[in-house]
Amino acid sequence: MKSIRIGTRNSALALWQAREVARHLQNNNYLTEIVPIVSSGDKNLSQPLYALGITGVFTRDLDTALLNDEVDIAVHSLKDVPTKLPENLELISYLERDYPQDVLIRKESAKTKEFHELKLATSSLRRRAFWLKHYPEAQFSDIRGNIQTRLQKLAEGDFDATILSLAGIKRMKMDIDYEMLPMMIPAAAQGVITVAGHSDKKEINEIVRNVTNHAQTQICVEMERNFLSTLEGGCTAPIGAFAEKFDNQIRFIGALCSLDGKNYIATDENFEYDPNENYGKKFAKAVLENGGKELMSEIKTQL
Repeated sequence: MKSIRIGTRNSALALWQAREVARHLQNNNYLTEIVPIVSSGDKNLSQPLYALGITGVFTRDLDTALLNDEVDIAVHSLKDVPTKLPENLELISYLERDYPQDVLIRKESAKTKEFHELKLATSSLRRRAFWLKHYPEAQFSDIRGNIQTRLQKLAEGDFDATILSLAGIKRMKMDIDYEMLPMMIPAAAQGVITVAGHSDKKEINEIVRNVTNHAQTQICVEMERNFLSTLEGGCTAPIGAFAEKFDNQIRFIGALCSLDGKNYIATDENFEYDPNENYGKKFAKAVLENGGKELMSEIKTQL
């Protein structure tokens, strides 16, 4: 077999993720070639994601490369991947999850400020809404770009702190201070690298699945993404979802929040796992029946 061509965004973090997939394949004696592709989401850093009016802003260029046979597989941060994929594309593996949490990074001048005093830089509607639930007077600035760009903007900008994914900080081995944010439910599938493939490339897909897929992670993230898709949230609505599996027990936490943080509908479940049950859909339906349907309509109108 020729080298497996691995498509990726060309940011430092995305390239790290692609190299991680390549490492698994190389350790099993498969040749690999990394093919960087500039995504639309990386080209437009002036607008927050929700203002671009589309989902899949970080994945569609890689989707196109897959469909045009420019690459054999594409590596994504799973939280960026829409719950509905283009025809003929599929998610073929999920690497073991490492760090799902959101963390707070402060600039030096804001080290002594209380949470409610902080002016935050984040373009994530989820992070804004969940923060407003606890600190309703909070002020925000938009911020986009890779981790290094955001940290530079934090140092230079007129705000006190930003919120980042812990996974990115750890993967980049960045030596920076951060604070855990237990009130922040992660985005569905946060902290998970996924591999997408073309449905026709069955041999390559099977190789990648056998070498890189982590079954326990797959169970959890599929539950989270089913929760998200049933709420019809896309990638930008203020929805959090996190499942954790211990032996055959799962704890699932999911929440939908209004943009201003005032209306918050959550579910927190502990249960024995049954592979025949679609738990994500079941818990999302419970949220919808508990006022979530009206709240989703309100959010879509506001967006």
